[in-house]
Amino acid sequence: MTIISRRTFGKAVTTAALVAATPALIRSAKAQAFRYKFAHGFPLTHPVHAHLVAAAEQIGKDSNGSLKIEVFGSSQLGGDSQMMSQLRNGGVEFFTTAGLILSTFVPVASIYGMGFAFSSYDQVWKAIDGDLGDHIRAAFAKVGVHPFGTVWDNGFRQLSTGSQQISKAADLKGLKLRVPVSPLYTSLFKALGAAPVNINLGEVYSALQTQLVDGQENPLVVFDTAKFYEVQKNISETNHIWDGSWLLAGKNAWSALPKDLQEIVSRNFDAEGLKQRAASAALNASLKEKLMSAGIKFTRPDTESFKAELRRAGFYAEWRQKYDADAWKLLTKYTGELT
Repeated sequence: MTIISRRTFGKAVTTAALVAATPALIRSAKAQAFRYKFAHGFPLTHPVHAHLVAAAEQIGKDSNGSLKIEVFGSSQLGGDSQMMSQLRNGGVEFFTTAGLILSTFVPVASIYGMGFAFSSYDQVWKAIDGDLGDHIRAAFAKVGVHPFGTVWDNGFRQLSTGSQQISKAADLKGLKLRVPVSPLYTSLFKALGAAPVNINLGEVYSALQTQLVDGQENPLVVFDTAKFYEVQKNISETNHIWDGSWLLAGKNAWSALPKDLQEIVSRNFDAEGLKQRAASAALNASLKEKLMSAGIKFTRPDTESFKAELRRAGFYAEWRQKYDADAWKLLTKYTGELT
């Protein structure tokens, strides 16, 4: 007859209980495994934020709680430059902003932002969903960030001012104009004779209010959601740049996700991105009437005068030399030759 001591019996019971509980513990640990942050600078009322929140909620459902993504908008975690640094050092796991801003560390990301290059969404989506977009994605991968397949829409950009109306290139001479922290934006408006000032989006309202700058340029949806209509009264419909927002994941954060979670994240960000594109285009198209009723005056300028001034100033020729030959060839495949 085998005699089992009270101590031995207690250890056996404890071991058995742990073994029985192990599957539940593993499931619980897996369910709590990933809690990621998504940072961006768009206002909380902007379609990008709304659709990011929707995508994050669906990712949580599809992953059975294994991945929870909390979205921080309106520059809550810093300006674009700061958030980009946080993405690369692991402070945040996801980030989105325009390619022209991202060009400070991936130069080719700005190429689709050549002034007055695209004239329609049809041109834009063929290029960005096609081989030009693939070329840019490959460049992101080389610097340790993971780009998602669908670029979200922020619309064609327009100029706004306080009192001065802009109807031709000459009207920009000496104008203090806020532009994002991007070499291409700065170069573009210097070539047009303006005095560009680099300011992060979250600080633009106060810069306009205090007349630190005379004007700014953004898609109508940003003009509206950031309430710039309270401090600017004129909009010039230049459509000078199409603005898209790239969704990026930090390399280490992305690599840490199992393949099934990567697939869930990619599927939902890309699917929600298509919905966001439709919502953004519809909203930008409807905003003109709303803003006019709020007292905003619209001007439709002679865009050929802007293009001519850019060619005269050597803008296109200069930037053609900054990009690799393949990238410029892919751009002009869709836009036609610019120089």
